[in-house]
Amino acid sequence: MRATIRLFALAKQRAGRPQVELDLPEPATVADLKRALGAAVPSLAPLLPNLLIAVDAEYAADDRPIPPGAELAVIPPVSGGGSEAKPAKNRGPSWSRSPTDRSTTPP
Repeated sequence: MRATIRLFALAKQRAGRPQVELDLPEPATVADLKRALGAAVPSLAPLLPNLLIAVDAEYAADDRPIPPGAELAVIPPVSGGGSEAKPAKNRGPSWSRSPTDRSTTPP
């Protein structure tokens, strides 16, 4: 089965292209896709354990079958903050009383 895999962010940067076309066995799983992708684009191989695979716009586990004609994408995990991010200012402790407080004395 011929598959086109779209690459995003770091995966796209490492591969040097926005997509990869692969021949996958039929039936294929996400694990098969990862193996084929690592062999076809060796620069992605070290990233594969941390990359997320989407099949038809849904994140997929390694054992998920890939139907013929599925939309496939490789998405690196997202983390917060950028190079311009600054730490939050410490404003000291904050106290509140909520219904979940289990105080033995009334407020």
